[in-house]
Amino acid sequence: MVPAHGGRAAEPVYRPILASRRGELEALSHLDPAAAPLLAPILEVGAVDRSTMDVLRRMPAGLLTAVDVTGLPDSPDTELARWGVPLVPVVGLAESDRRLVAHGAAARTYARRALVRLRAGQDRAGPAASTTAVERIWRLTGLVPEECDLLVDAGDVCCPADVRLAEPRVRRLLDWARRHSWRSVTVAAGGMPPTLSRLPTDEPVRLDRWDWQLWQRLTDAGVGYGDYGVGPALPGSGDPGDRLPTVRYTADGSWWVYRWSRRGGRGDDRFADLCRTLVSAPHWPSTGAAFSWGDHELLRRARRGAGAGSAANWAAWSTSHHLAHVLTALLRPAGGSAPGSQPRPDPPQRGRSLRQPRGGETRRAG
Repeated sequence: MVPAHGGRAAEPVYRPILASRRGELEALSHLDPAAAPLLAPILEVGAVDRSTMDVLRRMPAGLLTAVDVTGLPDSPDTELARWGVPLVPVVGLAESDRRLVAHGAAARTYARRALVRLRAGQDRAGPAASTTAVERIWRLTGLVPEECDLLVDAGDVCCPADVRLAEPRVRRLLDWARRHSWRSVTVAAGGMPPTLSRLPTDEPVRLDRWDWQLWQRLTDAGVGYGDYGVGPALPGSGDPGDRLPTVRYTADGSWWVYRWSRRGGRGDDRFADLCRTLVSAPHWPSTGAAFSWGDHELLRRARRGAGAGSAANWAAWSTSHHLAHVLTALLRPAGGSAPGSQPRPDPPQRGRSLRQPRGGETRRAG
């Protein structure tokens, strides 16, 4: 297997798994056109509606999105060939025969490829059974291995114990993957904790990107990189009732989480204070607003050039910066610094560094 970022410039180097929410979709729609061919996002679709398809039609030229409808009923509405939008179907090992045939039709209609998503925590039937499963996929979709990208999804890795447990499991799957001629192989994981509501407010808090650390331990295997953006990998998690202004800002090997309380001022004032703190931090890129659309919007708020926005806006701006940061990190020479970024402070000059809390525990043996 060859690292996705080590060869042709036209091939994607990064496969983020994103929820099909307004914030994530808005971040993709503002992607720099030069970066679009390097990104191959995987959208987890929770409902089929016209707005999602309209956004997909307005994506930047060169961006080919993979769509995962595994969580939806097997019905004509989820037959991707009917959507009329260029996309790549995401195929699970346990899909029904009917859905596999429909995914094959979508692959032939659009890009003549599919993405097979193997979940390390769920698809654990062994090499022989996995081979039987993918041979069934190829037979019913009418595709061959060279027309399929493989995504090994390690799921939630939110502490050192998770990384230690995930690495040998993923390596066994990669050993199995070498038996087949995949178009590409990518390892993805999610390091953002399921909830941020227990973190301190009104100061930046540093969280380790354990998903990035897992991938760095696997670089000898020559696989591509994927993650869950700035969202958690656990389905149905997050802080739906937490309305505090929140920015999840990606840096080298870490996130800086800014959660600002609304006490002591209007929402616009509090968010402006959050953004002023962010743009004066050592992890703010030296290119500032030019680094990404999200950075541009955050700087506007720091200068009081616009309102505080909503939770969807905060997710969009955080995701936009994250996508740009990861692409920059993957494309830079080994050992080099990311263009437009500043060295990671060590120790942090502002805020605090915490391990992600899990109900009072600092580690998880999952």
